[in-house]
Amino acid sequence: MFKLVSEYGPSGDQPEAIDALVRGIRSNNRFQTLIGVTGSGKTFTMANVIAELQKPTLVISPNKTLAAQLYSEFKAFFPNNCVEYFISYYDYYQPEAYVPTRDLYIEKNADINDILVRMRMSTLKSVKTRKDVVVVASVSSIYASGDPKDFEEMNMYITVGKKENPQEMARKLAKIGYTRSDDVNSKGCFRISGDTIEIFPTYQDEGIRVEFFGDIIEQIYSFDKLNRNRIEQFQKLIIYPTIEFITTEEKVKRAIRSIREELKARLEELNRQGKHLEAQRLSQRTLNDLELLSTLGYCPGIENYSRHFDGRKPGDPPYTLLDYFDEDFLVFIDESHIAVPQLRAMWRGDRSRKKNLVEYGFRLPSAYDNRPLTFEEFLKKVNQVIFVSATPGDFERSISDQMVEQIIRPTGLVDP
Repeated sequence: MFKLVSEYGPSGDQPEAIDALVRGIRSNNRFQTLIGVTGSGKTFTMANVIAELQKPTLVISPNKTLAAQLYSEFKAFFPNNCVEYFISYYDYYQPEAYVPTRDLYIEKNADINDILVRMRMSTLKSVKTRKDVVVVASVSSIYASGDPKDFEEMNMYITVGKKENPQEMARKLAKIGYTRSDDVNSKGCFRISGDTIEIFPTYQDEGIRVEFFGDIIEQIYSFDKLNRNRIEQFQKLIIYPTIEFITTEEKVKRAIRSIREELKARLEELNRQGKHLEAQRLSQRTLNDLELLSTLGYCPGIENYSRHFDGRKPGDPPYTLLDYFDEDFLVFIDESHIAVPQLRAMWRGDRSRKKNLVEYGFRLPSAYDNRPLTFEEFLKKVNQVIFVSATPGDFERSISDQMVEQIIRPTGLVDP
């Protein structure tokens, strides 16, 4: 499990703060706050708490810059454990919107960072398979992600001695998001060469080679993509999907039926209200999406139909990163005086933007359910939380079972 690596031990106010927070968690305190002045080593205190409690941990930061800094620090503290990075995978993001005063429809426009996509997939895989995991995330962790049950159900299990041929395996790989390519540097791809399949997962640097003898899997091993040398041999192995939003053919068919039912009811409602232009627009856009879903299993803006794929009821919370953790995990909210107001505001901002899209016939009402968690839903999904801030807000002060101060720095200096 967790093994903290550092040249220095706790000093200043750190030992007392670590002991107090650990006692609080073991006493089932649900909310605690660490008040630490700048330079007091709050991240080191957090790392010591993690090492002492040995719990999977989610660290939420208010922005990407601070998240990257925390990720680097935790990687240094836990070099032999699993430290993951989970932030929005967009380098640029312009959300879909409609401005009725100008009759201006703005299409969604985004630049996706493939490296961040791979890091998110690595996070989901690690959270489902390891206990010694620290995930450093931005507040995007409360945004909708794929159903964790689908993520597990779509795993591909390969075993030495199993009856299977390369063509069958290729079809299975395609179903979980892999594309066939001869480019060995492309993650999320596979290639076939005779009786061998090489797989390049998104969540690791090593490739996986599967060798067949006829219709039997003969060997499975990882290899270095640069020098092609064998690294480790396996008797059995799990290949995980390449993308978060992965689903089964049956769920696609169910979603199409459900979307058609919602469309019919919504068109009747709009026509009763005399909104014939909006009804025509919604019908045309949705039927086009349904055609793509029927033929390709995908359409632009598919996330707006996530409720239908997940089988959720209207208003039910979406699946997020939090749902991938087991119940017994620890949450730190860093710079909570900034992060908590962000967590509170996200649902309202998303709802406000989508209101015009729904009212003017650009989206079905189910688009409302492709959303971040409300703050109340977030609190229900977390077990024990430690807020970390030099200046905690009123919420943290009012809800915390104890406030732990870290004033004296490891250097022995205090604020003037």
